[in-house]
Amino acid sequence: MAMLVGRYIITDPNICHGKPTFRGTRIFVEDVLEQISSGMAWESIIEEWHGSISNEAIAEALQLASRAFIEHVEDYVLEPLAA
Repeated sequence: MAMLVGRYIITDPNICHGKPTFRGTRIFVEDVLEQISSGMAWESIIEEWHGSISNEAIAEALQLASRAFIEHVEDYVLEPLAA
């Protein structure tokens, strides 16, 4: 079953094995987040994907990724620190 995750992001088992993609594309949200983390400018990302995604779509991906991180931060702890 396809699920709309946000206004611009969808998961659909029939598209890219159900990984999150930008709606109406086969562009993985993960790929765009990697581009951002490498320091790539949003305008360059949009150009690389031939305008298939927008500033708003990128912002939504970052917002959802941030929310997921905050909600699951304990899953990313490398080592507890002494108080």
